[in-house]
Amino acid sequence: MASINSRAGKLVVDFRYEKQRCRETTVYVDTPSNRKKLKKIIERMEAELILGTFKYEEYFPNSERGRKLSQLNQLRAASQTNTAPLFSDFSELWFREREGEWRKSYIQTVRYTLDSYLIPQLGKSKVNEITKAVIMEFRASLLKTTSHLGTNLSNARINKIMSIARMILVEASDRFDFPNPWLNIKPLKIKRTDVNPFSLEEIKRFINAVRPDFKNYYIVRFFTGMRTGEIDGLHWDNIDFNKRQVLVRHSKVMDELVDTKTDGSFRQIDMSQTVFDALKSQMKITYGKSDFVFCSPNGSPLQHNNVTKRVWYPTLEYLGLAKRKPYQTRHTAASLWLAAGENAEWIARQLGHANTQMLFKVYSRYVPNLTRKDGSLLDKVLTEHLNDLNKSED
Repeated sequence: MASINSRAGKLVVDFRYEKQRCRETTVYVDTPSNRKKLKKIIERMEAELILGTFKYEEYFPNSERGRKLSQLNQLRAASQTNTAPLFSDFSELWFREREGEWRKSYIQTVRYTLDSYLIPQLGKSKVNEITKAVIMEFRASLLKTTSHLGTNLSNARINKIMSIARMILVEASDRFDFPNPWLNIKPLKIKRTDVNPFSLEEIKRFINAVRPDFKNYYIVRFFTGMRTGEIDGLHWDNIDFNKRQVLVRHSKVMDELVDTKTDGSFRQIDMSQTVFDALKSQMKITYGKSDFVFCSPNGSPLQHNNVTKRVWYPTLEYLGLAKRKPYQTRHTAASLWLAAGENAEWIARQLGHANTQMLFKVYSRYVPNLTRKDGSLLDKVLTEHLNDLNKSED
């Protein structure tokens, strides 16, 4: 149901259309009489919305949103007549239709990919004129393209760009009845995951040297294998001390708390004694002050870029340790579990992998003779070698 608000002295209509929230500023000054007039207009507008006869541009002729929606409606009409549109036009229609299914972060990724790569190079071509040869030429051009940082695009990044192009063209081929041009196009090969885990001695040095307010944070990172978004989005109600488990239920992505991306990511991580003690210690600091287990002094969630630049890299540099990305804490947890002889299926569950295939593919050189014990072996190693990590400072 539409509502009437006020902005800068003018009346604003707030309503939903095609699953989107729309807010349009009117020419009416905010007075009681104008509110009555606008209310009658809204009643007529809502009736047309129900009947399916509503035309956005008739009510809001100067609206940019209305102009775009009008173009999309024309494209929808064209799709009924098999008139193939330009790639630029159809990609906008596809984006509008699909964005409601995506996370905020992925919406921004797709939007950037369309505006920076796909539309500039393919936009002026009709979708049914984009052949396999055109696609391969486009990919070849990406291999020569540099990013905003001045470096060549990686094969992984190019594959993601091509994946979005593929989704658009496959959908277009279905709607406009032309052959799918994406047959037998294989993705570029990607280098093996760079695994450079920390040794126990390096972990001990790092945790002893890191800022005290981040000591517990990195203990949990190193010994649970949690992803950055998972630990930064971790709430106290996802800590079960009785069962000694960390419940991974959501992730912090671009300042938004979202459900974990796969069923595997939605998981329970068993606490080692080291992790248990670190979380108990952290409880004295942030519990009751913030929903987040690890947070800034004012209770707001951590900003991972700031933490990486101001805490992670400076500590590595101070210790003279090889520069690594924070994701290596996850690789470290996996390699430690494997080196300790933990059961592979148990490790996969801790990491949120659907099976052990990825585990052996990425960490094969760290796999010893596996046992059937679940969690106790590394716990024993940590107790023996790192029992001083959680001792309170005098």
